[in-house]
Amino acid sequence: MKTIVLFGAGKSATVLINYLKQLATDGFCHVIIADADLNLLQEKVGNNVFVSSQEINITDELQRYSLIEKADVVISLMPPTLHYLIATSCIGLKKHLLTGSYIDDATKELAPKIDTANILFLYEMGLDPGIDHMSAMQLIDTIDDNGGKITSFISHCGGLIAPESDDNPWHYKVSWNPKNIIMAGKGGAIYLEENTIKHKNYDILFADCKQTLVQGLGQLAYYPNRDSLSYKDVYKLNNATTFIRTTLRHTDFVIGWAQIIHLKLTDELPFYQTNNITISQFFNKHLKRFDLYSVYNDIINDSFLLKNQFAFLFTDDTIFINKGFCCAADVLQFIIEQKLVLQTNDKDMVVMQHDINYDETLHEIKDTPTAKFKVSSTLIVIGENNVNTAMAKTVGLPLGIAAKMIIENKIPLRGLKIPIYKEIYKPVLNELKNWGIAFNETITRL
Repeated sequence: MKTIVLFGAGKSATVLINYLKQLATDGFCHVIIADADLNLLQEKVGNNVFVSSQEINITDELQRYSLIEKADVVISLMPPTLHYLIATSCIGLKKHLLTGSYIDDATKELAPKIDTANILFLYEMGLDPGIDHMSAMQLIDTIDDNGGKITSFISHCGGLIAPESDDNPWHYKVSWNPKNIIMAGKGGAIYLEENTIKHKNYDILFADCKQTLVQGLGQLAYYPNRDSLSYKDVYKLNNATTFIRTTLRHTDFVIGWAQIIHLKLTDELPFYQTNNITISQFFNKHLKRFDLYSVYNDIINDSFLLKNQFAFLFTDDTIFINKGFCCAADVLQFIIEQKLVLQTNDKDMVVMQHDINYDETLHEIKDTPTAKFKVSSTLIVIGENNVNTAMAKTVGLPLGIAAKMIIENKIPLRGLKIPIYKEIYKPVLNELKNWGIAFNETITRL
C-alpha cells in the first residue's frame, strides 16, 4: 500500500488531515502525520487506527530521512524556511513533494537534481498561491483557445471574516499563520498597470488602496501582492498591459493597517522587555520610543474609525504580554492573536476573484471589428467554525487531491512545477467542485 507523509499539523492542516484520514480509512493508502507538537498531533489525528502520528524534530536529518523513506508522496505544511531540508531529503530518496509555499531561489537551484531523480516537486499548490494559479490558467487557456487576446489581468484573493462573524472595528480575524499577517507587504510590491511598471514601497502599500466589487459582498479593498511581474510570463500574458496580483481586505482594515505601519508597530528591531507589562504599557512605551505621541493623537482625533480600532487593540491593562525581550512586530502579533482570534463558532471566509479583459473577433458577424469583453470569475468559501475554516479547506484540499492523483498516476508530470498545467488544474479543479470550491463566472461585453 502506498504511503503519504504530511509534515505539519498547524492551523491550515485541519481539513487536509481529515481528507487524508478518510483516504486511509477507505483503504486507499497509509498516512503518517508528523509535527514537533505531540499534543497538537493527538488533537488533530485522534485515535484513527489507519493513521500514524509521529513527533519529529524536522532539523534532525536521521529522523527526517527515516520518515520520508516510508513515503511515496510527501506533503509539507511546515514554515517555508524548513521546506528546503525536506526537499533535499526527498531528492536523495526520490520521493514526490507537494507544498503550498512559493518556490524560493534555493529550491530553484535544486531543479536539475529533481529532474534527474525523475520526481515531481509541486509547489504553490494551496490557495494563494495554488487555486489562484489553477483557476486563472483555466480561464486564460479557454480565452486563448477561442482566439481571444487578453489585455488586462487582475487577480484578487483574501482570507477574511464571514459577515455573520464580523464583530470588531478591524473587520478581520486570524484564520491562518498570524506571523504572515504581521509581515504582509514588508517587501513592497511590483506590478504592471496600463503598460507602466509600478513599485509600491511598504510604507505606502496600504495607503489609498483601490476597491473591487465582489458580487454578494460589495466593495472590498485590495493592495498589490509581492512581485506580480514574475508571473506574467508564467501565465503566458506577454501582451497584457495590466497584470496585478492582489490581496483583498475590508476597506476599514487597510485604513487602520496603514496607520499601524506609520506608527512603526511592525518594527523588527528587538527593543522591549515585555515580561510583566500590559498591552497598554507596551503601547505607551512604543510611542515614547519613537516620539509618536503627537502623531498618534492626530490620527485618532481625525478619525472615529481609527480611534475605535486602536482602542480595540491597544487599550488593555488586563493582559500581560510576557514574551521576554522582543520587537514591536512580535508584540503586535501577540496582541492580534489575543484580540482578533476566531471564537468557537466564528466563520472565516475566503474570497478570490479574477477580472480579465480581452479582445475577441466575432466570426459569426461579418465586418465586425474586434469586440472587447470582461470576465469576472469569483469564488467565495465560508468556513464551518474556528477549526474547519475556509482557509484550511482551500489551502489543504488541493494538496490532498493532488497527492491522491499522483499515487493514482493521474498526474504524469515530473520536475519542479507549479499548477499551471492542464494535467494538474483540470482534474484538481473538477474534484474541488465536489467540496463546494467552485467559481461563478460572468462575461460582459464592454
